[in-house]
Amino acid sequence: MNILLMVRTPFIEAVPDFVENLNRLGNVTILDTDNGIEKEKLKQAVREVEVIITAVVQIDKEIIDAAPNLKYIMKFGAGYDNIDFKYAREKGIPVTNTPGQNADAVADLAIGLMLATARNIPAKNEELRNGNWELSMGIEIFQKKLGIIGFGAIGQAIAQRATGFQMEVLAYGTFQDQTIADRLNVEFVDLNKLLNESDIVVVSTTLRKDNYQLINAKTLNEIKKDALFINVSRGALVDEDALYEALTNGKIKGAGLDVFVEEPSHHPLLTLPNTTVTPHIGAATNEAIKRTGSVALENVQRLKNDLPLLYVVN
Repeated sequence: MNILLMVRTPFIEAVPDFVENLNRLGNVTILDTDNGIEKEKLKQAVREVEVIITAVVQIDKEIIDAAPNLKYIMKFGAGYDNIDFKYAREKGIPVTNTPGQNADAVADLAIGLMLATARNIPAKNEELRNGNWELSMGIEIFQKKLGIIGFGAIGQAIAQRATGFQMEVLAYGTFQDQTIADRLNVEFVDLNKLLNESDIVVVSTTLRKDNYQLINAKTLNEIKKDALFINVSRGALVDEDALYEALTNGKIKGAGLDVFVEEPSHHPLLTLPNTTVTPHIGAATNEAIKRTGSVALENVQRLKNDLPLLYVVN
């Protein structure tokens, strides 16, 4: 079984036994895609493969058609918007993901971005290293009102952490687990109410066609002027140009961003003093990668033994 593995190099370095165990199940080729990959090179790489394991690389119709032996596509993570799973279904190719395995890692980062942006920690760190000992005022996140867009595994994990800061939590999304919401004292509201009332807005929802650029010029105008905006989901959920304008014109106080429309990103958002930015590291913890890798190995083993796969999305 020929397996093409496309995950970021630090993931592989964090769990070397994952690749070793995967090699016992098939012939593994690791493709370096840390800084993206040209489509023609990817089409050549998939010609003989039966299994594709991808983190963020786009697997579209053209790539699927370039792999005549393809039997299975695995998303090494939760969100599978980078895979044309509907076309894969037409071709009889199952697509799976690994839901919930990185929820704690992403939730931790969301809280970290809130704190870093609220207190301008990255800028203060840089100033001090350059010999500037200057005071600047920040805001507290303790007892603030938090609005979570997307109440799946990640949204729930963020809400759980928010209880430690005694935050009042609002949530909006298509998935509404009332039992968990009651346990965490979360109130489900419509999007306008969430944007109007929240001191911090965090996006943790799945990207779909119907919520593309959910955060745009219109919805940004609904957010409080002194609010913080955090995105740990997908860059395409946000109109980046509109967010840039809102941040430069003082329509919102600051933003913490782990994801961007194009990655690697060179958007002017990266240059603003009131943004905290990270290179899509939400899932990048040793623990999360071990959990995700465990599910990946289980499914490749199941495929090899002709058993039902876990977490089929199509």
